Amino acid sequence: MVWLLLFLILYLLRSFFLLIFLTFVFSYIQARAVERLKPQIPWRPVRVILVAIVFLAALTGVVAFLIPPVSEQTRIFAKNYSTYLQTLDQHLVQLAERYPAASSLIPMEVPSLEKLNSRQWSAENSLSLQFLQQLFGLGERAAGRENLKSFMETLTNLGAGIIASVSAFLLSLLFSFLIVLDLPRLTKSIKDLQNTKLRPICLEVGSSIFSFSNVLGRALEAQFYIAILNTVLTALGLALLGLQSKIAFLSLLVFLCSFIPIAGVFISSVPICLVALQASGLGLMLLAILLITVIHLIEAYILNPRIYGHHLRMNPVLVLIVLTIAGKLFGVWGLILALPACRYFFGEAIRFK
Repeated sequence: MVWLLLFLILYLLRSFFLLIFLTFVFSYIQARAVERLKPQIPWRPVRVILVAIVFLAALTGVVAFLIPPVSEQTRIFAKNYSTYLQTLDQHLVQLAERYPAASSLIPMEVPSLEKLNSRQWSAENSLSLQFLQQLFGLGERAAGRENLKSFMETLTNLGAGIIASVSAFLLSLLFSFLIVLDLPRLTKSIKDLQNTKLRPICLEVGSSIFSFSNVLGRALEAQFYIAILNTVLTALGLALLGLQSKIAFLSLLVFLCSFIPIAGVFISSVPICLVALQASGLGLMLLAILLITVIHLIEAYILNPRIYGHHLRMNPVLVLIVLTIAGKLFGVWGLILALPACRYFFGEAIRFK
């Protein structure tokens, strides 16, 4: 009954998962740093305030570093949008002329290269746009309007999600600082619950929640090492592609997005592809996509199993199985929490009292 009550509470609080998770992450990082500074700075409040200032300064520096390049790249992409489309059209036409069999895969009439380069070309009659419309079922005008409406609704929901995420991020910073600052008294207060009528609940779930938190913390440390290796591999690949001018910004973006399951791959890949397209055209962009695919295959099938297996002491094959099943069943939160939950269940919950 106690565990059913706990899971019911978690279900009711599902809309606050992001806030709860970020608060735990920030509290875990700051609490570890505060404990490590104990030999150098005996007074705990000073350690907490110093760690919070450094942590906030680091986050602010990262945000300040990211916003200008992102806005600049967005401005350049919007300005050169028609140029990108015309370049893609030229590559499609050249592909169709070079390989006539490939033209059968394009479900519309392919114009000649001379006509494409003439002044009659416009973004509205772009071959690339027509191909995408046919590919995604947007060929009819009515269907296009319906899909445009659906797309606008998606953008609206995305904007609301971004606002909610930013507010959760800011609140988690505040909550984590207050928790770490008052952690000794909070710990004592929670232990004192064993002397109340809630004693059966505390004895049943208290140690389990504490153990699971430690396992989750080790999982986050493993993800940190994976993010570093992923960033190093991406930086080397970008250097080989000749994109050294943007290597710092793109590498930092890859590092931050490595902590976002599934969506992080696409968020970090889009700027890389746009920079490659802007630098040298479609060919370099395809090479960048191949680079990203190879790196994430290495991450998924080599780094994740070995690093997670080392930190969480799990068999690499079991890691792959758990991530595959959890991703299908529970989405993003399944990918984040599945390995710690599996490690706790098989490593502690069914082995000890």
